[in-house]
Amino acid sequence: MLLGTWNLENLYRPGSPFGPKDKAAYETKLASLAAVITELDPALLGVQEVGEPEALDDLVGMLDGDWHVALSGHPDGRGIRVGFLSRTAVEVVADTNAFPAKLRPVQEDDSGAQVSAAGRGFLAVEVATDFGPLRVAVAHLKSKLLTYPGNRFFPHDEGERARYGAYALYRRAAEATTLRALAGDLLAGDGRERDVAVLGDMNDEVQAATTQILLGPPGSEIGTPGYDRPDQGDAERLWDVAPLIPAEQRYSRVNSGRRELIDHILVSHRLVRRVSAAGTGLPGDGTLRLPSVGPDPADRRGKPGSDHAPVWVRLGQ
Repeated sequence: MLLGTWNLENLYRPGSPFGPKDKAAYETKLASLAAVITELDPALLGVQEVGEPEALDDLVGMLDGDWHVALSGHPDGRGIRVGFLSRTAVEVVADTNAFPAKLRPVQEDDSGAQVSAAGRGFLAVEVATDFGPLRVAVAHLKSKLLTYPGNRFFPHDEGERARYGAYALYRRAAEATTLRALAGDLLAGDGRERDVAVLGDMNDEVQAATTQILLGPPGSEIGTPGYDRPDQGDAERLWDVAPLIPAEQRYSRVNSGRRELIDHILVSHRLVRRVSAAGTGLPGDGTLRLPSVGPDPADRRGKPGSDHAPVWVRLGQ
C-alpha cells in the first residue's frame, strides 16, 4: 500500500479571499490536483490546507472510485484544516489542538498575547490493512512564512522580523510537542507491535529542532550504526523516512530558489521495517518541477496545482 501526505495549497472555492478568482482557475487547479492523486494512487493520503470542506468534496468528485474523507474540526483563522482521503473506511481516534498538560502557553505577537493550542488541529485515524490496524496522525505545523500586524508579509525593520521569527518558532515547537504527545498516545508504548505513522507539513527540515522533537528517544535513525541495534527506545520511537528518499528528490518545496524537505512521514518500529520505497512527487519521476515561492503567499493565489510535492512511502510485508 502507498501512504502519503500532500499540502494542497489553499484549497478554496472561487470567491474566497484566499481561493482562485474565477471558476476557470478553480477547475484548472482541481484538475491538476486530481491528476496527481490519481497517478499517485494512495491507499491513505493525509492532506493539508483544505480551506473549505466543499472544495475537497469537489476534488474527490473528480477521482475515480470510492473515497472516504475525514477532516479536522479545528481549522485556523483562515479556515484551513488537515484531513485524510482513504480508499477504505476510516475511524477517527483523535482530533485535538490543545497543548498537552504541563506545556505552558507561548507568546504569539508583540502585544504579549499567548496561545495554548495549535493553530490547526491534529487528526488521527485508524484504517484496516492486510497487516492489521494502521493508526495515522496528520498535522500542519506553524509556518516559517511570517505574518506581521496588519496582515503584512514584510517587516518594518529587522528587529520586528527577528521577533516574529521567534514567535513562530515558539509556536512550531509547542505544536511539535503537542503532536509528539498524540504520537505517544497512538504508540501506547508498543511501537514494536503497533503500526503507527505521523505525517504532514511540519514546516521545517529533517534536522530542525522542531522536527527532531517528533522522533522521540534519540538514536537509531535510518542510516546510522544504531538503526539495526534494538534498544528500549524502539517502543516509543518514530523514524523519519527522509533518508530513504532518493537524494535528488529529497525536497518537497522550493523557497526563494532553495530546495527544502518540510513535509515528512514518520513511522513506528514495526512499520519502518516494511517500508520498501519512499519518495516525493510521483513514483518514477525524476527531478521535481515545483514553483519557487517567496515571502508573500498571495503571489500564488489562483495558480494551478500546489507549491508542495506529495511525500509518500510504499509499505510491503
